[in-house]
Amino acid sequence: MTTTANTSALEFDCDTGNYHTFCPISCVAWLYQKIEDSFFLVIGTKTCGYFLQNAMGVMIFAEPRYAMAELEEGDISAKLNDYEELKRLCLQIKRDRNPSVIVWIGTCTTEIIKTDLEGIAPKLEDEIGIPIVVARANGLDYAFTQGEDTVLAAMAQRCPTEEPAAKVPESEKQDRNGLSKLFAMGRKTEAAAPDEAIAEYHDHTPLVLFGSVPDPVVTQLTLELKKQGVKVSGWLPANRYTDLPVIKEGYFAAGVNPFLSRTASTLMRRRKAKVIGAPFPIGPDGTRAWVEKICSVLGIEPQGLEEREAQIWQSVEDYVSLIRGKSVYFMGDNLLEIAMARFLIRCGMTVPEIGIPYMDKRYQGAELLLLEKTCQEMGVPTPKITEKPDNYNQIQRILAIEPDLVITGMAHANPLEARGINTKWSVEFTFAQIHGFANTRDILELVTRPLRRNSNLKELGWNKLVREEANV
Repeated sequence: MTTTANTSALEFDCDTGNYHTFCPISCVAWLYQKIEDSFFLVIGTKTCGYFLQNAMGVMIFAEPRYAMAELEEGDISAKLNDYEELKRLCLQIKRDRNPSVIVWIGTCTTEIIKTDLEGIAPKLEDEIGIPIVVARANGLDYAFTQGEDTVLAAMAQRCPTEEPAAKVPESEKQDRNGLSKLFAMGRKTEAAAPDEAIAEYHDHTPLVLFGSVPDPVVTQLTLELKKQGVKVSGWLPANRYTDLPVIKEGYFAAGVNPFLSRTASTLMRRRKAKVIGAPFPIGPDGTRAWVEKICSVLGIEPQGLEEREAQIWQSVEDYVSLIRGKSVYFMGDNLLEIAMARFLIRCGMTVPEIGIPYMDKRYQGAELLLLEKTCQEMGVPTPKITEKPDNYNQIQRILAIEPDLVITGMAHANPLEARGINTKWSVEFTFAQIHGFANTRDILELVTRPLRRNSNLKELGWNKLVREEANV
């Protein structure tokens, strides 16, 4: 790999100042499943309810632990008592579900009419005896995935500062529930004697990871760090609200997603934790850099990461060969764009422009440096980064550039496809398992699918035309 003279420093721009993204209240879709003992109450209008029904309609087989508190005319005109109405709903939730925590999700309407959710919650929490966490996930102030950020920032302030006196072992919890044992049959578990497990870890300051990812990804990333002798003290969020990690002053914390800047700020300012500024574990290059940075901060010499990364690249060469030399344009939706672009540039693609709804240069500083370094090593121009992009102007630039692939929100996919441009929904990367070494193939499967599909269609169309001409 060589460095060429046509690379330059990253260029930043800002368009309209509007968020052209999915609504952030959709974070309920993955958070209510991740935090198993929670209940999410979205406080908004019928429009919010219709959106949730459409956004989460695919989850009809999952047990719903969320609901809509629909604001009526009396609520909006302040004719009804907000406290009494919310009390009635929360008592109903307690009676029907009895969750460990109720999360209130504020929407655009609660912002506009200035509903004092933060003022009501503490008093109501004391009255009903269930913790109430308030998170503002309105589309006026936040982009798509920042809904999770506001929830985790609120939960970070609820993390304990001391270990609980007595904790029931996980094995005993399973023994008490026959169904849990039944469903756990055949599931792979990490088996190690307690003494052996302790001996494998270095003596270091406790480390907490934050970001909502599926349980297999939690296991994979935890094991990657364990291989280096790094012990993960806990995850935010945990599978249960009652198992939130202990966070004391001086603890280290590392994020796994680029859109959690508010959570990172809360951990630093409110909990006095030290947030590790690392690239994000997306792609083998990002995962290696993430592990290396954590190890360096903890004073541990990483082992075998270079060989592991090379092995992963070799295993996905069949996918990488399909996109090497092609171009990809990011319209911007889920704030994963910088990390995704960096990974695809390492795969051999070029990125003329990265649209992103919101850019926190401090929290994504390490990722931006790795992006610039990757461009230099691959010998390609650094992409222009456009914050809060204007979609009309973007489409004009796309039509002029004619990239091989556009990663976009769902609204623009079909119009671009009609103009002969390959597209991929950005929301799919939000719900897919894309973190860690083991999931590199999953990312490339998503990226290459439209290219493979349209290539096959063209081939079929060409063969059909040849057959028709032969018949004539």
